[in-house]
Amino acid sequence: MILNYIKIAFRSLQKNKGYSFLNIFGLAIGITCASLIFLWVEDELSFNQSFDRSENVYYVPTNQEYEGKWYTIYASPGPLAQDMKNDIPEVLRSTRSSSQERLFTVGDNAINSRGRFVDEDFLDIFSLKFIEGNRKDAFTNPEAIVLTQRTAQKLFGIGEKVVGKVVKMSNKDNYLVTGIIENLPKNTSFPFNWVAPFERYADGQEWMTFYGNNFSDTFVELSPESNFETVDKKVRGLIASKEEETSDYAILHAMKDWHLRSNFENGVKVGGRIKQVTLFTIIAFVILFIACINFMNLSTARSEKRANEVGVRKAMGSSRGRLIIQFISEALMLSFIATVVSILLLVVLLPQFNLIINKDLGLGLTKPTHLFILSSIAIVCGLLAGLYPAFYLSSFKPVAVLKGLKVTEGSVSLIRKGLVVGQFTISIVFIIATIIVYQQIQFAKNRELGYDKDQLLSMRINEEAIGKFNVIQQDLISSGAVSNATLSNSEILSGGFNGSGWQWEGGTNTEDVLISYRYVTQSFFDTTGLEIIEGRGFSNNIDADSSSTLISKSLAKMMGNDSAIGKRITRGNNVNVEVVGVVEDYLYGDMFGSSDPVLFFNYPDGGNYMYIKTKDGIPVSEALVDIEMVLKKHLPAYPFDYQFVDEAFDAKFKNEQLIAELSQIFGILAILISCLGLFGLAAYTAEQRRKEIGVRKVLGASVSGVVKLLSKDFLKLVVIAIVIAIPIAWYFMSNWLQDYAYRIEINWWVFAVAGFSAITIAMLTVSFQAIKAAIANPAESLKTE
Repeated sequence: MILNYIKIAFRSLQKNKGYSFLNIFGLAIGITCASLIFLWVEDELSFNQSFDRSENVYYVPTNQEYEGKWYTIYASPGPLAQDMKNDIPEVLRSTRSSSQERLFTVGDNAINSRGRFVDEDFLDIFSLKFIEGNRKDAFTNPEAIVLTQRTAQKLFGIGEKVVGKVVKMSNKDNYLVTGIIENLPKNTSFPFNWVAPFERYADGQEWMTFYGNNFSDTFVELSPESNFETVDKKVRGLIASKEEETSDYAILHAMKDWHLRSNFENGVKVGGRIKQVTLFTIIAFVILFIACINFMNLSTARSEKRANEVGVRKAMGSSRGRLIIQFISEALMLSFIATVVSILLLVVLLPQFNLIINKDLGLGLTKPTHLFILSSIAIVCGLLAGLYPAFYLSSFKPVAVLKGLKVTEGSVSLIRKGLVVGQFTISIVFIIATIIVYQQIQFAKNRELGYDKDQLLSMRINEEAIGKFNVIQQDLISSGAVSNATLSNSEILSGGFNGSGWQWEGGTNTEDVLISYRYVTQSFFDTTGLEIIEGRGFSNNIDADSSSTLISKSLAKMMGNDSAIGKRITRGNNVNVEVVGVVEDYLYGDMFGSSDPVLFFNYPDGGNYMYIKTKDGIPVSEALVDIEMVLKKHLPAYPFDYQFVDEAFDAKFKNEQLIAELSQIFGILAILISCLGLFGLAAYTAEQRRKEIGVRKVLGASVSGVVKLLSKDFLKLVVIAIVIAIPIAWYFMSNWLQDYAYRIEINWWVFAVAGFSAITIAMLTVSFQAIKAAIANPAESLKTE
């Protein structure tokens, strides 16, 4: 019986090749889109799941209050980790951690690598898997270091046993390799390539032992039996019990939330990347639904073609139930064929999709879960697409259809039109969303930054580079390829160091104002293009400017309406400086928000980054060669690793760019799927009205008149879709824009463009069939009359 159903279904598909192709291709595109999204969602949901104790591990950020608002800071005081372990019984393990990039050399081989200085509990909290050495003995030596397998291979080569060998860090400190661990998966929130004892990093750094300094990442592991609310309450009160006159408090942030729910507002977790995951999951189901709509529309539209078949089979004794099974079998067969086509499309498209999302996803057809999901999609699509047509077609009365009476569509025609409206409503929403997301990105990218990011490159440096900076700077300028170079303690695009407790002349209650500060060299402003709008910059005499500072325009405004030049800024008994210059405000940190006020200090020894500005008119490739020659001359042991600031700036919009690109891609595909269905419906309509068109042409109707006749009904449906789509799109995109302090206003022309595009695309789709019908020879359609 089942084999018979399959044979009949296969013959039906063969008999109607055109409609079968439209259905298969439409479903295949829908399944391909959904599969790509589900692969991305699977990767997003799998972050940090490779760690054995993930359900009991927590990061410990701190909430700090500035000007009446709470900020969640991903940093904590150095002593917090040990005090949590000592004072809170439910804390089994705790560790300090500091992420650092260091130069490693083994003989002539040198690499820059980012890793972490950690306490011993870190190895157990993250259940690191040792390939060489063991967890128990890894940190018994304070000069120990544990490398990932990939890092060990870069330094020592593939296949080498490296435990017991020595690596040099930062060209001065020797570390003994005591273990090799498995490479961390890419879907890890806190990646590292090596770990070394925190004690050696903190040696001689007394400030790391005070509660007032937040610099460390703190991780803890709670006992499985512990109650989260109870422990969290204890954690929140710990800092206040150790430090007087502070409102700061620590909180517990679960590992399962590190990637997806890491956004905080006013000290409270409010979501994060989970919004994108939810959004694109919905989009996947919407696209599948659009593809299924095509099948329903085309199947019901061909009702007259199959009416005789239904009538004959019923007259020969076939029950309605068997007919339903037959039609559903056809839908399932079509859906499984579409799934196979989709797999072929995925093989071709997945590499390009990986480039867009910057991941390395695999199709994973050998994974049972992936096979189950693909099979489930095929079955669900087949059932969803086939149930309604099956019940509709099987309801025909054999007496009526065998007498040649025309099948009255009744409500099915209304449903079909409603589905077309639904398809185009969704497609128009996609068009509007794509335009608005693009506008928002460009709006933020084109705002005034306050500095010149073009032809500016940055690189991390070390103590040796700081000591030789004056000579390096002079040689770079003498090369003819560089206009200037400078040092800074932080990246120009990042928030950098900040703090409160500052006081200044002309200000009251200023201690709670959060201010960023930068340690720079005298050439910082010329190199980056930051404009000094009042006063002067730093001099070449560092000692003479040791008690001087430059401030940003926003901080100058806080000092009153008169000039800030000559006023003093203090911070406790440690800082007392005079304002010698005012710098135009510039954008850093949140590219969609406003930046905190900034203090600049002439302190080269605090530099972590070197910025180099290449000369106008010099090809970048030539400038890089000259820069590398100078740096190799003075820092031969260090690899030439650099980043262009404009590229780092563009990377700040990665999430928004992802939404824009995916919305554009899936919007185009949703429109394509809708047009495939519309094409089929237009062909059906033209066929149904073939004799009417023939009569009209005989009576003198023009080609344009016939095209207009066939197109106007579809045009009405698209216009209805536009009317429905506009308020839906406005509502969702207005809510999306609320997440950005610096945002666009939604303009009316966006909706006009989307509507016009939808009408144009729909009319082009319909016109092909309409023109084909209009130019056909009327004698062919009327010869049987």
